[in-house]
Amino acid sequence: MTWSYARRRDEEPQEAVRPDTGTKTRPDRPDRPAHPAVRALAMLAAFAGTVLFSVVLARLTLEPSAASAALVHANLQPGRSIGAYLESASTVEAARQVGGNLLLGVPFGVLLPVLLPPARGLLRVAVVTVCLMTLVELIQGALVTGRVFDIDDVILNTTGALLGYLLIGLRLGRAVHPRRRHWWHRRPS
Repeated sequence: MTWSYARRRDEEPQEAVRPDTGTKTRPDRPDRPAHPAVRALAMLAAFAGTVLFSVVLARLTLEPSAASAALVHANLQPGRSIGAYLESASTVEAARQVGGNLLLGVPFGVLLPVLLPPARGLLRVAVVTVCLMTLVELIQGALVTGRVFDIDDVILNTTGALLGYLLIGLRLGRAVHPRRRHWWHRRPS
């Protein structure tokens, strides 16, 4: 350990207790949202990303595939399609199917915390993604030729959304929106 490192470590700001909430904070890391202009740009970018993602999602999932109408079957048993991809399909096809469904869910985990602050949180992102992807799969199975409902697609999309949330969405949501003060954080004086 060098002397400059030891001196910097000793000079790090200590935790302070916020008088209004009683929670510990560090002076160099304020618990504030980003500047309003940055927040507005982030919200605009998230909205544009959502529109773009919606167009891509619609093209990928709601385009008819008459050639595969006789080959596809609805799947309500979790893991059945994934197992079939991994066992019988080529490695490239399995990676395309499984990886594609994972990647299709990532934007939900990134965009939801920015666009809908009440949807922040791992469980909330999972619930919203499951609901939206189930709806997409139901519409796809009922209205689109050559497409059917597949529960494994919903599972993979939700897993992708959770990965996106943990890798990017959590930090991005906290940077754009302030942290909420829950009732259990407020202590009577």
